[in-house]
Amino acid sequence: MLEGKVAVVTGASRGIGRAIAMKLASQGATVVINYNGSEARAQEVKQSIEENGGKAEIMQCNVSDFAACEAFFKAVIEKLGRVDILVNNAGITKDGLLMKMSEADYDAVLDTNLKGTFNCIRFVSRQMLKQRSGRIINMSSVTGVMGNAGQANYAASKAGVIGLTKSVARELASRGITVNAIAPGFIETEMTEVLSDTVKKNSESMIPLGRFGQTEDVANAAAFFASEEAAYITGQVLNIDGGMAM
Repeated sequence: MLEGKVAVVTGASRGIGRAIAMKLASQGATVVINYNGSEARAQEVKQSIEENGGKAEIMQCNVSDFAACEAFFKAVIEKLGRVDILVNNAGITKDGLLMKMSEADYDAVLDTNLKGTFNCIRFVSRQMLKQRSGRIINMSSVTGVMGNAGQANYAASKAGVIGLTKSVARELASRGITVNAIAPGFIETEMTEVLSDTVKKNSESMIPLGRFGQTEDVANAAAFFASEEAAYITGQVLNIDGGMAM
């Protein structure tokens, strides 16, 4: 259980981030729900957590902004005194074929998904080093493991997260801080709801288990990495993809 722990979940106002925030709160952690644009949704997550007896705060921060991340973590530590768990979940997609992809669309995805993950680790690590403990969980993707046509920017960012995870795991291990990545496959969220039936069927045919996953499948893995049970696991990438990338 995570009683007395403080967890920061970026991009926690919906989808996988929301499920992770709910799960960590259900295990006793005080959860900081980070959001960028959707304050109303973040409030709804906070309300859901509190209705279930959990503790949560909401704090706005654009993770792609280096200075904003510094101020954000300073505010979290001033308010709650510590950070035990960081889940780098905030991410965006701007899909398109390579020949037509704009520089702006490439940069935006790398800035949020990869640089945002770096920014948050950069500013949480000082506190975790002081505590001589911490759990960092980074969200990669099956696309970062396998690649995917039409997602050069997204795949590059998520593959980058894997390299970042392993490097930081090596740097911080001596201070009792673990760093792991989760690589989800097709998970039922608002992002996959908009796919056509044909695309969904084609996608399911690539998944040995024959179906999309649930946000709870990812949240359960995040809770495991955050727990004492995962104390001897670091620098790993866990695919939660129904067997897609095996």
